[in-house]
Amino acid sequence: MRIGIIIGRIGDVDGVALETEKWIEVLKRMGHEIFILSGRFKRSIVGEDHETLIPGLSFFSPECEWEQNRAFFFPPDEPSELLDHLHRVSDGLAIRMFKWMMQNKIDIILSENASALPAHLTMGMAIKKLVDNTGIPIVCHDHDFSWERGKRYYTPFPEVEQIINETFPMQIPHAKHAVINTYARNFLKDNFNIPSIVVPNVMDFDKPYGVKDDYNSDLLKCIGLNNNNIVLFQITRIVKRKGIETALELIDRLDDKNIKLVVTGSAADDDRKGYYRELINIIKKRKLEDQVLFAHHRILNDRGTTHDGKKIYSLSDAYAHATACTYFSTYEGFGNAFVEAVLAKTPIFVNNYKPVFWPDIGSKGFKVVMIEESKLTDEAVAEVDKIIHNKKLQTEIGEFNYNLGKLLFSYDVLQEKLEILFSSL
Repeated sequence: MRIGIIIGRIGDVDGVALETEKWIEVLKRMGHEIFILSGRFKRSIVGEDHETLIPGLSFFSPECEWEQNRAFFFPPDEPSELLDHLHRVSDGLAIRMFKWMMQNKIDIILSENASALPAHLTMGMAIKKLVDNTGIPIVCHDHDFSWERGKRYYTPFPEVEQIINETFPMQIPHAKHAVINTYARNFLKDNFNIPSIVVPNVMDFDKPYGVKDDYNSDLLKCIGLNNNNIVLFQITRIVKRKGIETALELIDRLDDKNIKLVVTGSAADDDRKGYYRELINIIKKRKLEDQVLFAHHRILNDRGTTHDGKKIYSLSDAYAHATACTYFSTYEGFGNAFVEAVLAKTPIFVNNYKPVFWPDIGSKGFKVVMIEESKLTDEAVAEVDKIIHNKKLQTEIGEFNYNLGKLLFSYDVLQEKLEILFSSL
């Protein structure tokens, strides 16, 4: 079949874009032909002849930023100008989507979070209009929803709230929905009477990952450590829900100056760097300056070089040198960092983050040190201490979790789910 994907941005490192690339790889393996309509291509994914750019679909387009500000952040006194904009722009986008669909002879639309989260109102409205008026089959890959974001999508205008309620999620009878966790599936069923299938985030278990090689052999040295250190990696962005303060408490309570914590992510998404400053204050208060490193300038998603010619290491390189990983998040839609650690055969210490970890991951039998409500118990600290000082135990845990992960979160599992989703369309 000829599958047309509509997505705000692609080729980037955000979760939606990364999982979409995995779907594309498996769908192509299944024999489908893929076309992409997006507001932003960071790089080519399926070849330029199968990629169509409409800048207005970008989250960073003037249209999107204007409507987000008027609907949520800086609402005017009354909504008439906003409502006129939403209907007029979405009509125009729907027409352009229809032309793209006809020119490429699209059989099925795949909406990548564009029909779930109102981060781009007119894009979601346009997709709904396209499907309403043409009857084309659609699969909605729903990564997250407005009710999971607190007050982020609160609007004072009942008319805008109605648009959101009718559009996000899509409620057209023939639309199929794929969600990334059990909580979302239950919420859609209980609140919208929408059936859905859980398709977990996956990794390619057939490719080496987190393996030491000549390129990454000097990683620890380049970030100021040595091979004798016991290095715990926090491979996440610096945002409050990642619970990095719990990892700092763990380092402090282990009371061993040879144990180091490396935080790989940046604070680019941390509002006004408030959480980052909070972490710095904790580090100073606990006197952990020599044990905590922030390495976002040298560790990114992929290998490369800095502007002055220094090596940039990938996340896979970071996992290769991790004695273990800390992952004390309080909330996640799924938890890619967990599956990455499993793929890299790296022990992981985790908080039972809501609403996903125990129902969708933890209850499956993985060997982890798990805490509740971000509270480090003496037993948990002792268990961590035992693991990080025992290479044989690290290997046993890593191998066990890898084999279980391959059964649950591999591309083969994704293919089985996609066959269910697309076969009846």
